[in-house]
Amino acid sequence: MNLENFVIYSPEGYAIVAHLLTFGYAAMAAGLVYFLATSGRTAPQYRLSSTLSAVVMASAFLELYIQSEEWERSFIFTPEGFVRTSTEVFSNGYRYMNWTIDVPMLLLQLLIVLGFSYKAGRGLWTKLALASLAMIYTGYVGQFYETTSLARLLFWGALSTVFFVYVLYMLWVTIGRKLAEVSPETGRWLSTLRWVAVGSWFLYPGAYLAPLVALYVPDLAEATVVGRQLTYTVADIVSKVVYGVVLGLAAEQRSSDEGFVPAIAGQNQLRVAAEPQQQVTDSEQAKDSRSVASSQDPSRR
Repeated sequence: MNLENFVIYSPEGYAIVAHLLTFGYAAMAAGLVYFLATSGRTAPQYRLSSTLSAVVMASAFLELYIQSEEWERSFIFTPEGFVRTSTEVFSNGYRYMNWTIDVPMLLLQLLIVLGFSYKAGRGLWTKLALASLAMIYTGYVGQFYETTSLARLLFWGALSTVFFVYVLYMLWVTIGRKLAEVSPETGRWLSTLRWVAVGSWFLYPGAYLAPLVALYVPDLAEATVVGRQLTYTVADIVSKVVYGVVLGLAAEQRSSDEGFVPAIAGQNQLRVAAEPQQQVTDSEQAKDSRSVASSQDPSRR
């Protein structure tokens, strides 16, 4: 049973977790609309990536919505604070089931935008998908022991980390090898994507190990739960929504480089939107330069 079920929450702590879960599924709903609306701006060979992003958003939305409802059902208010009811159990296990769907799709999206053919990408995706599932399910087993067996929590967490490191290493190397084959503009999006993926994924081990804080400092149990749910929310939004947006922009740039007209139009819109800000910046720099020159001119003293 997860740590969340053994904590007595203040009204503020309980509300923060409820709001984080709501914000999470709202972000996934917004992402779903975005990916459906922008899918036509990429060339047909990359468009499946946007479709998969939409599927990821729908899956994550349903999981977070269910978890949000479960949070509200699992606790009741008493004079001591919010305590777990006798009939409901809050579980982070839903997240692992959702990752079972989402992570292989996120990896497949990447290979599509990198331009792998079906034959060339099938073997690599199979290895990445199997490793990611092993990573997820070993972590899933481990989280059952977070309040009963520290040794088992750490054992399964260490085993999960082996697959975690392998997947991230392959992701980093695979993107790096493709940078020389794309335009500098597309390369910048793909380089950003590497950091988005690695940075967001590294948040998850912290959430997995969060119960250790409550174990050694019981007074921080509520803060630990709030911090863990915040970490999960940030990690999910960055690793799915932000990742999908950056990957979509990389696909759009590749499509533009290859002469796909809707992508060229989309890139022109981005440039037009950026020009006013650049003009303001240039104007401010020119003003500052004139001010400096004026202050240094002896004839003006």
